Amino acid sequence: MNTKDYLKSLEYPGRFIFAGQIKSAEEIFLVYGITGRSAASQARRIIKKESGLWVEPSTPELFVSGNPDLLIYPAMLYSAHGVVVSNGKHTEDIMREMANTQDPVQALIRGLRDWKYEPDSPIYTPRISLVFKGGFRIAASIIKRGELGGVIKEYFDLPLIPGKGWWFMTYSGLNLDPLPAFQGEPVSLEVEGIAAEQIAGWIYETLAPATGKQDLRVSVACVCASSDGAEVKEIKIINRQDG
Repeated sequence: MNTKDYLKSLEYPGRFIFAGQIKSAEEIFLVYGITGRSAASQARRIIKKESGLWVEPSTPELFVSGNPDLLIYPAMLYSAHGVVVSNGKHTEDIMREMANTQDPVQALIRGLRDWKYEPDSPIYTPRISLVFKGGFRIAASIIKRGELGGVIKEYFDLPLIPGKGWWFMTYSGLNLDPLPAFQGEPVSLEVEGIAAEQIAGWIYETLAPATGKQDLRVSVACVCASSDGAEVKEIKIINRQDG
């Protein structure tokens, strides 16, 4: 699939994860990105802390109209046991399970056992997660609301292929009300760039709105890690409100 055309077709992906293997090096890239429609959703940024990347308010006064539990969370945590990426506070529960298993899928299953989709009726935003523990595979998960209100949990064991990554997101990419959830498996896309700065910048620029459309981009962050021990090598964060 043509990556640029695919990303350009996404008017509103919501929050997204993109992870894979850099073509010219034995390094893995992990991307977390945010788009937002409301003032509260736009008033966010990603910041680096000691053990990961966190989403926090960029304009605190606008957060009075939003749910802090859904707007402030660790988007990416890393340790000697690997890297976890997600769109909510469940990142911490998954990270706690990383020390208990070598299987990335099991880390997701155990870490997400008490979680369901977000309580933001009528959208019921899915919870998306990814785990990398070293080697040449990653694990992904999507938790969403079923047709009758039940919880559907999907897990994916995905191979890493040089020059390609796996993309999945909270919404379908259509800017509708209510927002339709992402469907199907993570999408295999080619990656452009060999460093965190290049990859983050390429995604951010490719998601720029079409002429006359609102700019819904908020933040894009990319981490590059070694393929063997998941050691973080490089981090690049782009926050639109930081200019």
